[in-house]
Amino acid sequence: MMMNTTMEQLRNLRLPGMAEALQEQITQAGMTAMSFEERLTMLVDKEVHLRDDKRKSRLLKQAQLKYPQASIEDIDTRPGRGLERKAIMSLALGDWVQSGHSVLITGPTGAGKSWLACALAQYACRRGHSVYYQRVPRMGEELRIRHGNATFGKWLIQLVKTDVLVLDDWGMSGIDTQTRADLLEIIDDRAASKATIITSQLPIEHWHAWVGDATIADAMLDRIMQKNHRLTLTGDSLRQKPKTGKKEEKNEPIVTDTPTI
Repeated sequence: MMMNTTMEQLRNLRLPGMAEALQEQITQAGMTAMSFEERLTMLVDKEVHLRDDKRKSRLLKQAQLKYPQASIEDIDTRPGRGLERKAIMSLALGDWVQSGHSVLITGPTGAGKSWLACALAQYACRRGHSVYYQRVPRMGEELRIRHGNATFGKWLIQLVKTDVLVLDDWGMSGIDTQTRADLLEIIDDRAASKATIITSQLPIEHWHAWVGDATIADAMLDRIMQKNHRLTLTGDSLRQKPKTGKKEEKNEPIVTDTPTI
């Protein structure tokens, strides 16, 4: 009865991990042989791990990634893709987020740029970093709405606090004057302090022309290029299965509409 009361009190104190661990200790043989300090340590560890798991799940949900299931463990480094597993893992496990580096991913359509960006962002969430995903072609419309309802300033402050910003499909469509100016504000706020991932079909040397305004382009690219890692994907599109005219073999991998890395 006393232990039941204690577990209920732990739940009321919002310590479900400790309550669960205490229940496990009651039912597991041999726990009585452990010292008070050892059992207390196990209770606290359970609570810490539970809260950590919940925080990571919350960060991943808030990130709104296009491919939330993307994982660096699933990277496909087959020849011809322009990817080296050692380089990707070194980047993912490094301090690029803490150091506010940019990761610039370029390559043809269907090469898996968005998937790779999401895999890096997903791993950042797993390491406890906040992430926000945004497709650049839709940014203009969203920014107009935020300016219209006077939420742009608050949103900008939230972006400044976000550890990793993913700007997907950079340069896919033109941008207007207001979007160009807002994009510079976003990038300027993050320069050298917060990490940004950019994916684009356009080679980096064409980004200046895409921005359209030479002065803003100079300022924007100067900030992006301060500290950056460049990944150039190659090879055929992963979205379509090649038409060979031959009957598909039983063990032949099938490529779906969702690219993988």
